[in-house]
Amino acid sequence: MKFSRACLIAAPLCFAGYGVVRLVGRMDGQYGPGLDWQIAHLVNLVGLALFVPAVLGLRRQLPGRGRTFWTVVTFVGVGTSVVQFVIDVVAGLLASDKAGMSAISAQVSAIPGARIVFYVVGPPLLYAGLLALTIMLARAKAVAWWCPALILVGSILPVVSLDLIPIGALCVLAALVPLARGQLDTRRRETAAARS
Repeated sequence: MKFSRACLIAAPLCFAGYGVVRLVGRMDGQYGPGLDWQIAHLVNLVGLALFVPAVLGLRRQLPGRGRTFWTVVTFVGVGTSVVQFVIDVVAGLLASDKAGMSAISAQVSAIPGARIVFYVVGPPLLYAGLLALTIMLARAKAVAWWCPALILVGSILPVVSLDLIPIGALCVLAALVPLARGQLDTRRRETAAARS
C-alpha cells in the first residue's frame, strides 16, 4: 500500500518533469530529435508505468460498483499512451531531424486505426478513468469535491496548450496528495464510525 501511495505522488511529478524538459528543450528551437527529446519522453514513460500501481491502490479503496470498469478504462489510456511515447522515442532514435521523425510517425499513423487508437481516443482515457475514480471517491465522501475538480482541470490544460503540461500535472498531483497521505483511509474510518 505504501508503494502505491508513493506512486500517486511520483507519477504526476514525472508528467510535470516531462513538461518542464519539453519546455527547456524548445527554448533553443531544436527540440527533437536529441537528448532533451529522449529524456522528456523517458521520464513520461516512467510516470505512466507508476500509474499502474497507483490506480490499483485506488481501486482497492473503492466500493465494488464501477471500480473495475473505470480501472480498465484508465489502463487502456495508460497502455495507448505508452505506445504513443515509445513510437516517439523510437522515431527520435532513428531520425536525424524533425522531418524524419514526422515521416516515421506518419508511417505508424498510416496503419489503419493506429492514429485513432494511439493518438486520438486512447490516451485521454487515462484522465477520463482517473476522473471517474476520483468522482467515485468523492461520492463516497472519501475525498473532497475539489479532488476530481483538479483532475478535470489538470486534464484540460494540456489540451489547451502542451506548454501547460507542467501546470496540469501539478493539478493532478494536488488532487492525489490527500490519497497518498493516507487521508482516504482516515475518512473511510470516520464515515464508518459515524454510521455505527
